[in-house]
Amino acid sequence: MSGERPQIALVDCNSFYASAERVFDPTLEGRPVVVLSNNDGCAVAMSKEAKALGIPMGEPWFKIEPEAARLGIVAKSSNYELYGDLSSRTMNHRML
Repeated sequence: MSGERPQIALVDCNSFYASAERVFDPTLEGRPVVVLSNNDGCAVAMSKEAKALGIPMGEPWFKIEPEAARLGIVAKSSNYELYGDLSSRTMNHRML
């Protein structure tokens, strides 16, 4: 052993699920994005634009949906496999 102490870092990606959706659909940039739970029941993640509209975390989609078109909200079904893959890629990238 070299005597070096292991280093630990905390990485927090803002609005990660919404950001991950934008990686694969750049047309979502600047638009309010709401990522829904399994079976599209409620909001589990939101872009900063959606947060600015005052949508609370966990809000049921049936309460958001009536105003979604008027507010320009884009709803995406959660894709946990995608988020896990992007998270792994982020964490496996050597940070200098």
